[in-house]
Amino acid sequence: MALKIRMTRGGAKKRPHYRIVVADSRFPRDGRYIEIVGTHNPLLPKEHEERVVLKEDRIKHWLSVGARPSDRVNRFLDAAGIMKREPRNNPQKALPGKKRQDREEEAARAAEEAKSAPPPVADETPAEEDAAAEETAALEETAAAEEAPAEEAAPEPAAEEAPAEEPAAEAEAPAEEAEAAGEAEEENKEDAAS
Repeated sequence: MALKIRMTRGGAKKRPHYRIVVADSRFPRDGRYIEIVGTHNPLLPKEHEERVVLKEDRIKHWLSVGARPSDRVNRFLDAAGIMKREPRNNPQKALPGKKRQDREEEAARAAEEAKSAPPPVADETPAEEDAAAEETAALEETAAAEEAPAEEAAPEPAAEEAPAEEPAAEAEAPAEEAEAAGEAEEENKEDAAS
């Protein structure tokens, strides 16, 4: 019979309360147990003295008989000074993921290429720099001039869309004319009556 010192859950939904029990490892988590050796209330603040309550003498007895604590219970026992918990060492856990490693390698390659590339030649004289600045200004003006006709051309499609709306307006117009004709007939009747 393999004995475990572990926690069984109690309490209401979203309000857990745990018993620290000695149980056979084959028993269900919240099922049968041999003895209650403590409690854990995670809703209390960490500094609160009743957050973890342990029966130290009974725990020491069960440890001497061969009971093995679960990882969480082992942390409680280490904090209480009953048992020493060896820290786990997983050096792979701290490494970044595969995609991040690939991105970092590409960035390192790009940085090496940038360092190995020759610096740009700065043989131009100030007069040549002024000429280059004038050429870029001329290119910008040409680009601005090209954009202006494109803006003028944009209203034309809107003008083409307007006739599509006009038939709807024309459909409304006969109805308005009929109303106007009806009003005119009413005025004629009133004039005739007077």
